[in-house]
Amino acid sequence: MLLLVSWQVAVDGPLLELDHWTRHAVRETRHALHSALLNHLGQAFSDLGEGSVAVPVLLLSGAVAAQREFRAGFARWWLPVPVAVLTAGLIPLLVVPAKSWFARPGPFGLPLAADQWGWYPSGHTATATLGYGVAALLLARTAAPRGRRALAAAAALPVAGVGLGLVWSDYHWLLDVVASWCLGGLVLWTLARWPLTARPTARRRHPEH
Repeated sequence: MLLLVSWQVAVDGPLLELDHWTRHAVRETRHALHSALLNHLGQAFSDLGEGSVAVPVLLLSGAVAAQREFRAGFARWWLPVPVAVLTAGLIPLLVVPAKSWFARPGPFGLPLAADQWGWYPSGHTATATLGYGVAALLLARTAAPRGRRALAAAAALPVAGVGLGLVWSDYHWLLDVVASWCLGGLVLWTLARWPLTARPTARRRHPEH
């Protein structure tokens, strides 16, 4: 899906009609409903993709995960911290070069300014997907099955909300958001299968005197 969408954006292919159709439908719906609440919610969800929001959540989750693994006796209890830090640094490395290469104008169709990289893929969506997604993966390492499901839901809500909020607020094309969901999903899929989990070490029992 990511390759298909990227190819269509690069060649200005027919799939981009989906962007225009979606934008028209959303604008018509927004005009018909004329709901200040929905507009505020769209803005609020969009803001959850800010690096100033998602990255601190990611780093804090890494620290909490490390503390929990230390208490549980994991051999590599410290690993969630560098994973969180590296993920925070990976986000701009994945998004900024792609934005610069595709140089896609935003929904308003204005030419890119000298200080703009482009709209494809969505940086807010990628930040939310990786920030909240990796945070959930790290915390899930010591969670029970029910806790893992709760963490997955807690991460999915803002990730979906950011993408939908960006489209609702006319900040991004739909395919910008879809591409970042795909990109973040590939990273999460890889990280979930990376052998990060180490069994808790057996605690040495002291001989009784």
